[in-house]
Amino acid sequence: MDKRFLTPGEIANAIVNVNAKRGDLATVPCILLGIMAGIFIGLGGLGNILVTQTLANIDPGLAKLAGAAVFPVGLMLVVMCGAELFTGNNLMTLAVVEKKTTMAKMFKNWIFVYIANFIGSLLLVLVIYYGGTIAGDAATKSIGIAEAKVSLTFSQAFLRAILCNFIVVLAVWMATGAQDIVSKIFACWFPIMLFVLCGFEHSVANMFFIPMGMALGAKVTIAQLIGNLIPVTLGNIVGGGIIVPSMYYMAYLKKRPEKSKA
Repeated sequence: MDKRFLTPGEIANAIVNVNAKRGDLATVPCILLGIMAGIFIGLGGLGNILVTQTLANIDPGLAKLAGAAVFPVGLMLVVMCGAELFTGNNLMTLAVVEKKTTMAKMFKNWIFVYIANFIGSLLLVLVIYYGGTIAGDAATKSIGIAEAKVSLTFSQAFLRAILCNFIVVLAVWMATGAQDIVSKIFACWFPIMLFVLCGFEHSVANMFFIPMGMALGAKVTIAQLIGNLIPVTLGNIVGGGIIVPSMYYMAYLKKRPEKSKA
């Protein structure tokens, strides 16, 4: 019988190897794949807005659940079609600790990918805005989302972002362990649905949600956008680049001295 899932220890080693290769990714592919990831996550956000608003007058709870169930398509596209997503790439810290890549390469990747994710998100916002995809109640919903996100305090945004990327990198972890496409889909789906349902903060998703609301008339300034992205980005790094990798490094990768034989 074929093996359908890697063990946790095998996943840890696979994560290290995958992220070591990210450190050597050339600049142009890094930027292109980063732009794609920004578009993919934005498409998930678009679906979330449209589904949530469609069901809002029927049952607000059902609307929230349905919107959360649609959003994970973004990470599915990233994982299975190939893209560079800043929040997922926070797992590169594991490759750094294992000395499979360097801090300099990691930060270079993070910077290029982060900027490219933002470019992809803004390109999608422009296409949606001029294409008239969001209008009426859906536009009102988008405006409300943007204004609600920038109304969070620094600590609220930071803590919600920690929890968000704690879950997101676990979804990436599970998807890495899955050995077939259906398993990868489910590995992405439920964790991402959970973070959206809980209202946690994802930096790349906010690169779409907030500018989309601004384009449609939200009373949000560029300074407020930046004021949201800073704590959310820092929180995402803590959750996905420090907490989860350090736990699994200690559990599966850290070399321990052998017990002396009696």
